Amino acid sequence: MKKRRIAILGSTGSIGTQTLDVIRQHRDLFQVELLSANNNVEMLRDQALEFDPAHVVICNESRYKQLSDSLAGTDVKVFAGVDSLCSLVQAEGVDMVVGAMVGFSGLRPTIAALEAGKIIALANKETLVAAGNVVTRIMREHNTVILPVDSEHSAIFQCLLAAQGNKVERLHLTASGGPFRTWSRERISSAKASDALKHPNWSMGAKVTIDSATMMNKGFEVMEARWLFDMEPERINVVVQPESVIHSMVEFEDGAVIAQMGVPDMREPIGFALSFPSRITVGNRKLDFAQLGSISFEAPDTRRFPCLELAYEALRRGGNAPCALNAANEVAVAAFLKDRISFYDIARINEKCLSGLNFVADPSLDDIYQTNTEAARIADDCID
Repeated sequence: MKKRRIAILGSTGSIGTQTLDVIRQHRDLFQVELLSANNNVEMLRDQALEFDPAHVVICNESRYKQLSDSLAGTDVKVFAGVDSLCSLVQAEGVDMVVGAMVGFSGLRPTIAALEAGKIIALANKETLVAAGNVVTRIMREHNTVILPVDSEHSAIFQCLLAAQGNKVERLHLTASGGPFRTWSRERISSAKASDALKHPNWSMGAKVTIDSATMMNKGFEVMEARWLFDMEPERINVVVQPESVIHSMVEFEDGAVIAQMGVPDMREPIGFALSFPSRITVGNRKLDFAQLGSISFEAPDTRRFPCLELAYEALRRGGNAPCALNAANEVAVAAFLKDRISFYDIARINEKCLSGLNFVADPSLDDIYQTNTEAARIADDCID
């Protein structure tokens, strides 16, 4: 395949660093053109020195001088702020943009890249959760594509490649169940952030790991699947698969089910998105079925994990409801990580923001930004 020039938004986070690990193994296939981070100057500097991108962006403008000084004497051009990032992702020298920023902040640069016709390898859930209708419309208008990086959506995408035009009945998104899968509701109610951050199978950033513990992460993935695969909410099912080796499944009209399997290693879906339609090796270990022994399934318990049902409710309501839920959840999770609220306060705050929503049935991009601000304010008020 032709060498692809890659921009990585959020290169110092979990997905960003694993993306660079894939590229490190295949320098003949990929060239890093742009790296960005919010605050982590030291890691961004080290990445720039190793991969020699044309540009780096530190989104926190107050850290610009520190980064610029640390890269003095190199050919790397240093920029600051989200405006710079939105401009640089549109550059002619970029073929593909990896959206690995965490939270709502990933929306603007993703839209900028789509408007320039760039291929998006999307790991940032919030882009489609908050503005799925707007984002997919822009994608179609500019004749480009969004390739999923989340393991579950990558799995569905891979299974759909085998559909050959046959009708899909349902999508089955698998969930690990998180660190509290076997805990009682009473025990979960007293859990601290340190407990919730102990994910049994996956290595992820703090925000995503907490979302996994509440199962909001799976709810957001349902929302993503609705837009990525043009599927009605009632045809997207969630099933708990604790071993995390079946990454998701597609059920066809005749009852046949195709599953995509592999060890829980994010480098596999990252590598698939970067190289699609080819496949590349990423140095991960291979699945040993004999050692695995068995694979089990459970229905999700929305009494213990009410955030999952809140996500379905927001998706059924449509409009700006998913955006409000996402904004409330970002604020609530940040507060939980600082031990300012309890675990089940996350769901309480999310529900309150949904019920108090100034509903907009067909939101514009301006409506999305306004909803994000208003819902975050309501969530803040719930905490204070």
